[in-house]
Amino acid sequence: MKIGIFGGSFNPIHNGHVHLAENTKKNLGLDKIIFVPSRISPHKSSSAYVSGEHRINMLKIALSGKDYFEISDYELQYERVSYSIYTVMHFRRIFPDDELYLLIGSDMFMSFDKWYCFKNIMSLVTLAVTSREDGDLYNLEKKASELERFGKIIINKTSPFPLSSSEIRKKIMKNENCTCYLNKNVVKYITSNNLYL
Repeated sequence: MKIGIFGGSFNPIHNGHVHLAENTKKNLGLDKIIFVPSRISPHKSSSAYVSGEHRINMLKIALSGKDYFEISDYELQYERVSYSIYTVMHFRRIFPDDELYLLIGSDMFMSFDKWYCFKNIMSLVTLAVTSREDGDLYNLEKKASELERFGKIIINKTSPFPLSSSEIRKKIMKNENCTCYLNKNVVKYITSNNLYL
């Protein structure tokens, strides 16, 4: 099988996350993608995180009916920084004979050689890099040529999403309508649980 690993805070999961996953699955011919919400991100402040339970629940709502998407609470189980190497090693143990792809965005890829144990990560999975900004393809291909001696990299093109999770949280705080950015049932869940206020 060809399995994608999609890590992130998903705080909250938005339509851009789902579109990226759908696009990557289609373009790379993946059999499934596993969403892995982080506990303590090495790249972002976790002070604005809602609980892992809430983020898992929102993932379940947003991904409902898509049996090729799964959710793992692996990173939420540990009181440590959610370095990708731990997650990659975990899934490599579970799927020793399958093709694993680590989904990362273009912004993260440009600093990938600063990630903890990045060479080890590349020895275990194929990097599936999603180009999310118009005009960034040249820089991504240049970076890929620098790193490809450590492992396999695929650059996948998709249309950019206008807002990040942090910008969506700001809109929620201002009580602005976010139904065009979030699954309508995720919006209901956020409202009923008074999240991000």
